[in-house]
This record gives sequence, structure tokens and C-alpha cells, in this order.
Amino acid sequence: MEISLIRHGKSLWTENDRITFAEFKNWVEKYDFNGVTEVSTFPQITIEKVAVAKVVVTSDLKRSIDSACLLNPVSKTISDPLFRETELPAHPSILFNLKLKPNNWAVILRVLWFCDYSKECESYSKAKLRATMASQQLINYANEHESIVLVGHGFFNMLIAKELRKMGWKGIRTTGVKNWNCTTYSWLT
Repeated sequence: MEISLIRHGKSLWTENDRITFAEFKNWVEKYDFNGVTEVSTFPQITIEKVAVAKVVVTSDLKRSIDSACLLNPVSKTISDPLFRETELPAHPSILFNLKLKPNNWAVILRVLWFCDYSKECESYSKAKLRATMASQQLINYANEHESIVLVGHGFFNMLIAKELRKMGWKGIRTTGVKNWNCTTYSWLT
């Protein structure tokens, strides 16, 4: 059995001006709403894993679904909100008027989230529980279909990978481009 985790492609939403946190929340909505940039080539291992997968699983976010379509427009696809990216918390009030680039907001809020600050979003500990459920669902799909792919999201894929390793799966991570990166986990008996 084999499970491959692939991060979605680069978002079409590329606005990078300095913004307040209130504007950042709007920026995230646009990031979620827009699809991904089409590319002419993908990493070879990613293409190989999608080609042999009997099922491609995605989250219900557009960038995940669109990425799966670009990788293999004819594959059997299952979209499920269980595989959504982890959210970022609402801003701490001390940062109210601060203007930062979107990536800086994302880093600050992700660090706070890892420190268990989860105002108005799923906590880190709850996301780990969801990753356990998602891992089990992927294992169920792999039991049924032998080889599957999840076209998901960076942080949630990382949490799933950690859970799969805890469950005895062995993974090989490819290096290269940030998007379309593929990590393959195999069940070795």
C-alpha cells in the first residue's frame, strides 16, 4: 500500500502589499477562493505517483481541487473538508494597526498557533486530532485502492505525515519546488 502527500500548486492570488490584520483576513479569503497557477512541468515523482494512484483525495478548497485537476484531469477524485489546511488564529489586539506583508502575518500567526494561541480557529491540539482521523481515512482508502494520493496543504500534510509515521508508515520526501512536492509513505510488512 502506498499513500503520497502532495502540496497544492501556487495560488493565483499573489497580492503582496503591506496590510493590517483586518485586511489580512480578507487576503486569506481571496487566497482560498482563487485557484492555482498553471505550470508546464511538474516534478517527475509527483507525476509518477498521480499516474499510478487509483484515487486522488483533496480538501474542499479550490487550490487543492484545481491542483489535482492539473495533475490528472481524469483521475477519480474525492474532495473532503477533513483534509483542509489548518487555519490561522484571529489577531492579538496588540497588533491591531500594524501593517505587514501577508507572508509575515502568516509566519507570526502560525508561530502563535504552534504556541497554542487559537483565537477563533481550530487549535493545534485539535488539528493534530483531525490529522489522526485524516491519516486513518487515507489508510482506509489505501487498503481499498492500494495506491492513493492526497493533494493537500503544507501544514496539514505535515501533521498527517507525522501521524502516518507514528502508525508505522515509512516515508520518502522529495526535495525541490515548494509547491507540487511529493512525500510518499509505504506500508512495509
